[in-house]
Amino acid sequence: MIELIATLVMTHITIICVTLYLHRGQAHKAIEFHPVLEHFMRFWLWITTGMVTKQWVAIHRKHHRFSDEQGDPHTPHVYGIWRVLFGGALLYHTASKDTAMIEQYGVGTPDDWMEKNVYSIHSRLGITLMLCINIMLFGYIAGFVVWGIQMLWIPFWAAGVVNGLAHWWGYRNGNTRDRSRNLVPIDIIVGGELLHNNHHLDPANPKLSRRWFEFDAGWMWLTIFRFLKLAKIKNS
Repeated sequence: MIELIATLVMTHITIICVTLYLHRGQAHKAIEFHPVLEHFMRFWLWITTGMVTKQWVAIHRKHHRFSDEQGDPHTPHVYGIWRVLFGGALLYHTASKDTAMIEQYGVGTPDDWMEKNVYSIHSRLGITLMLCINIMLFGYIAGFVVWGIQMLWIPFWAAGVVNGLAHWWGYRNGNTRDRSRNLVPIDIIVGGELLHNNHHLDPANPKLSRRWFEFDAGWMWLTIFRFLKLAKIKNS
């Protein structure tokens, strides 16, 4: 039971770091975090995903530029729903190798010593460290299982479900040039990211919910961080 609880807590922290730091903070520059919280989220993403901030941001920005058209790195309307749903991480990996695109769309992301010397060039070291921590906490078998779930969490839910289903099936609160959709109530699993049509209607808005029955877990945590003076919404 403790392994299950720990897994759910850790994967939720990862989702919140992705949606608040990578997505709403870095990609859309809607949030500014206290340095302590920002560095924690960068470190947490390093050990739980191995993703490089500049690459993630560039790929997401290009997605908005060519949403659901040729040039979109991961739309189901180009690559097919099943390929994106179950192979979205491979599409992300392929896009991350386009260095010219990363330089063009990844401007304004962290460029400090930690990013240059640790997070960007030693991404596998982070997830290996997470494996060691899990083994120490839960033993070899349970530790490997917990780690495996952590490694699959973002590739499936973010790269697969958000990028795939949220552009394929669901309802719309407004018309956009793309085919983005909202999916509730499973959006709570990914921190509100499945309120995707809402996001495409107003990408710079850090609040993704619009209607009374839509719950944006990322916004809930952002409200808490703002109360604690750990974050602020830009231009507010």
